Amino acid sequence: MEKLKDVKLNKELTSIEPNQNVLFDAIILSQASLRQGTHSTKTRSEVRGGGRKPWRQKGTGHARQGSIRAVQWVGGGRYGTPVPRDYSMKQNRKERRLALQTAFLNLYNEKNIVVVDELKLTTPKTKEMVAILNTLELADQKVLIVVSELEENLILASRNLRNIMVIEPTEMNVLDLVNASVVLTTKDTLKQIEEVLK
Repeated sequence: MEKLKDVKLNKELTSIEPNQNVLFDAIILSQASLRQGTHSTKTRSEVRGGGRKPWRQKGTGHARQGSIRAVQWVGGGRYGTPVPRDYSMKQNRKERRLALQTAFLNLYNEKNIVVVDELKLTTPKTKEMVAILNTLELADQKVLIVVSELEENLILASRNLRNIMVIEPTEMNVLDLVNASVVLTTKDTLKQIEEVLK
């Protein structure tokens, strides 16, 4: 298996001016969408009990207290703690597309797109995948493998490798591209990637 030489992207893609600000916004959006927002604690009005004043206002020698469920009491409510909320953000469709194009072009301009004739494994063994990566000198890098079809051998051989992720062209997203050091794909799949990025 050898790298193809002088592989060039479509002129429509290479003519696009990368926008790092839009890419940054897309990264924040993607990370925010991963948050569940289900964190919750009870305030003093939600904690059970504490309806009666624990002792009279004056004459006991104690500090005045209105409820045993105030924030300073053990078992009391909490103040200023998180409540359930939605972290999702919005971004225009054109901006999302530009962010994806920018992330891919950043890798392309840094010559971190590796294209091979084909990427097929004869066995579902990890050592065969490692051998391919060693041949391509990619063993120590975070590799995003983009293939037109998710073959079983490829998935099984790569799932135990922490630095490998296998996706289809339609599944490409900003976070995966930004986190990857190298994109490994095939000549045929590259055409599909160009269609997705248009």
